Amino acid sequence: MLEIIQSGGWMMVPIIIASVLALAITVERFWTLRPGKIAPPDLLSQVWGWMKNKQLDSAKIRSLKDSSPLGNVLAAGLINSRHGRQIMKESIEEVASHEIHEMERYLNALGTVAAVAPLMGLLGTVIGMIKVFAEIMAQGTGQANLLAGGISEALITTAAGLVVAIPALICHRILQRRVDEIVVYMEQEALKLVDVLHGEREVADAPENAG
Repeated sequence: MLEIIQSGGWMMVPIIIASVLALAITVERFWTLRPGKIAPPDLLSQVWGWMKNKQLDSAKIRSLKDSSPLGNVLAAGLINSRHGRQIMKESIEEVASHEIHEMERYLNALGTVAAVAPLMGLLGTVIGMIKVFAEIMAQGTGQANLLAGGISEALITTAAGLVVAIPALICHRILQRRVDEIVVYMEQEALKLVDVLHGEREVADAPENAG
């Protein structure tokens, strides 16, 4: 493996760096974007229980806010519920936009790696072919081993760029899809809360409809 990397030339260095970056982002995001951690499925039911038992106080709201991103969104709605439906929705949207931004952190970088890695491989290919033609011009076509070295460098960097880019692109799509699904779920839960607090949904029915 080391020999293959060395024969790929200096362009293998940025490609390897890109692969390490993509792997680190992928592992971190898959760990961070666990649906149960971001938006616990029983969280809204817990809020309904507090409301039914008249246990919803500032301490409960504070613990809800610190529990998860969904809890932070619901807490923002509860805090501003007395100001009317529109203000409540605006406060939820403001907090939700911040949470969405946090969930999408590093995804642009991962997408950039997926897009740039093949280009780096292509650049390595061009450099390798330039070396091949330079050798042909200097020594003719009789030195097959020298020509093979340049062609090998070109092929190795191309393959390495694709090996990095394909998994990075797949992981980027999976993670972006996961974020989208979590956002939709959070929006649904927040809307249920708004409807209950403003008389458009019964609390007794809410747990049946909660994700």
